[in-house]
Amino acid sequence: MQFRRDPEPTADTPLRPGRRRDPAVDEAVKGVVLELLAERGWDGVSMDAVAARARVGKASIYRRWSSRVQMVAETIGELNSGEVTVPDTGSLRGDLVEVVGAMVATLRGPLGDASRAVIGVLAHEPDLATAFREGSLGVWRDAFVAVLGAAVARGEVDPARLGTAASEAGPAVVMQRWLLLGRPLDDELTRSVVDDVMLPLLTPR
Repeated sequence: MQFRRDPEPTADTPLRPGRRRDPAVDEAVKGVVLELLAERGWDGVSMDAVAARARVGKASIYRRWSSRVQMVAETIGELNSGEVTVPDTGSLRGDLVEVVGAMVATLRGPLGDASRAVIGVLAHEPDLATAFREGSLGVWRDAFVAVLGAAVARGEVDPARLGTAASEAGPAVVMQRWLLLGRPLDDELTRSVVDDVMLPLLTPR
């Protein structure tokens, strides 16, 4: 698909009143951001590189995002939000299997590759770190909080365990395998994290 090329932008180019964002441009840019992060890492992502590969004018990008940090953080955050829906299976185990399974599937796909490239530079990019924690990581944090909150309401979990290491241990195992150990992320890991880590810590007999 060809898009009209806009005049050369500046970082503060305003969105003209009444002009709607073209969702096709949004999707093209987000797809390219993921590709470049996976292929070249953080240093390989720039407004120019994204515009060239997505075949859109730089003005179109600057009207949406004022900086590379904002573009990357919003892209990964929005795509993560599309990967998880808070389940309502009626049981803590069923809900945890759904959320942990969604996390595992996301991390072993293109979005996981892009996120790994971003995580590597968070210590040196404070604005990106803040946006990543509030956006991408926040999506998963909120999903687990919702699942555990529902379990508390059903009487399955002691509310005193919320916000403790017991509630964080499962996702931590998944992240360690993905980011540090390079071990497989599969359905068996989902089952093991839920049955061998999270349930024993959250619902001790």
